[in-house]
Amino acid sequence: MAQPTAQRADSKDRAPIAGEAFLRALADHGIDYFFANPGTDFAPIVEAYSRAKQSNAKVPTPYVIPHENLAVAMAHGAYLMNGRPQTVMLHVNVGTANAINNIINLNRDNVPLILAAGGTPITEKGKFGGRNRYIHWAQEMFDQAGMLREAVKWDYELRVPEQVGDVVSRAYEITMTAPRGPVYLVLPREPLAAALSEPVGPVKPRSIPAPPHPDPQRIAELAGWIAAAEKPLIITTTSGPEAMGALGRIAESYAIPVVTQRQRSVCLPSSHPMHMGYDPGGLVEKADLVLVIEADVPWIPSEQQPREDCKFATMGVDSVFARYPMRSFPSDLAITATAANGLDALEAALAKQTIPEARIAARRTRMADHKRKRNEQLAKASAAPASDKITPAYLSRIIGEVMGPDSVIFNEYTLMQDHCPRDKAGTFYGLSPAGGLGWGLGAALGAKLAAPEKFVVAVLGDGAYMFNNPTVGHWVSDVYKLPVLVIIFNNSRYGAVRGATLSMFKDGVAGEDDGRMFADMQPSPPYEEIVRIQGGHGERVEKAADLADVLKRARDVVVKEGRQALVNVICPY
Repeated sequence: MAQPTAQRADSKDRAPIAGEAFLRALADHGIDYFFANPGTDFAPIVEAYSRAKQSNAKVPTPYVIPHENLAVAMAHGAYLMNGRPQTVMLHVNVGTANAINNIINLNRDNVPLILAAGGTPITEKGKFGGRNRYIHWAQEMFDQAGMLREAVKWDYELRVPEQVGDVVSRAYEITMTAPRGPVYLVLPREPLAAALSEPVGPVKPRSIPAPPHPDPQRIAELAGWIAAAEKPLIITTTSGPEAMGALGRIAESYAIPVVTQRQRSVCLPSSHPMHMGYDPGGLVEKADLVLVIEADVPWIPSEQQPREDCKFATMGVDSVFARYPMRSFPSDLAITATAANGLDALEAALAKQTIPEARIAARRTRMADHKRKRNEQLAKASAAPASDKITPAYLSRIIGEVMGPDSVIFNEYTLMQDHCPRDKAGTFYGLSPAGGLGWGLGAALGAKLAAPEKFVVAVLGDGAYMFNNPTVGHWVSDVYKLPVLVIIFNNSRYGAVRGATLSMFKDGVAGEDDGRMFADMQPSPPYEEIVRIQGGHGERVEKAADLADVLKRARDVVVKEGRQALVNVICPY
């Protein structure tokens, strides 16, 4: 009977393997971190890192992250700080399945990531790296990448070891080409462990195509529309920090109100005189021209109706949101460009227009009055409660005041932006419009890793906190010395579920129970105890009078002591 093929490499055989070339190629493309949730497919990666340690080869820094969803969120947070994509590697199909939630978030946010997963060994015998564990049969799929193909820009399976450098180059250029987004590699164990005939050499990254620039004729047409409009309005969601200067100058010079609808990064300083909040209600119904910049849902059609004679211009890298199956917002003039490129061109085109000063002055007066009334309403809503109960508006305001203007806040649904002004670019990030829970804590940890000098805060609902794999998150924070502050808006319920129920059946039978079915999360566990287990600081606060002092103590623990902290805020609503 034939003897089975050896499953261990000869310790004297030091020919380079494809796993080494994979790590070296990642490093050559500027990948800083290799977030890993390993399994039986990782043996070649373990060997490659072990060899790199001996040879001092340049490779991404490895981090073991004990949950896939957290690993992807950390890669997202790191990218937001340094602008470079990272790599996450997971265990075959089961690891991929756990990560899909946050991959969908990245997809909708146009965030680049090289997601890799091992492939179940293909061969049953006769090949080094072939199957030698019980699970290798059950974990094989007909099409592993099919699980997430709709959520990535590109997927590929490594076929021969010599191809690995080219595979990384292809993955990088696709993930970084606009519109950016995650890509997926399947790396079967046999080719990843196979020896290479040539030494591992450097990989020269390919040039990434420049982001799209706007068509001059369309920009000129849009400038003419703005010059003729009486009540123009700009709505944006993710125009980004690069566009903030031009957006602010255009809005100020021509008295054009700006609504940063459900913004996921700071698009315009909250204090800007033309910043009119985060919901277009009250303005979009009156506008005769609406410029939509990188906003997937600029208004809710069932709640807000623009004028029939209103003109609509759209601007974005993908202004039609082609990956959304259905989206029917009007567009009379579509401009393909980044927000920064488009607004720079628009600013120059507007300078050539003649706009009556009286029209701009009247608009400025009208918008100043609108903003004054709005600020008065906000001040009343976020005032200290008459009772001891902490309201979401008051909590949001105190967070902004205590955390300061330079803190980096990651918000998973709960923070009310109206009451927590952010003026500086890079100080606020919100959950993807896909709404996949389990993002905020991991993103905050990834941001702290990439920018250790920053004070990072994760604001989560109690339900979202559970989705964030808190045991794993606090372990990662402790082990890798990534102190962040977690603030929980604890209302002991799934607010989104209750809100959706009451929006339809407030007067139905479900409304008689205040929409609590499938939303109730009582009794609420002592979340503050979870962080203490990992050496962090935890407090619970129930009274409005105590809130500021508790938050200050937690802030100081993170900033001055370098320890993680969590505040469990009882906030019924």
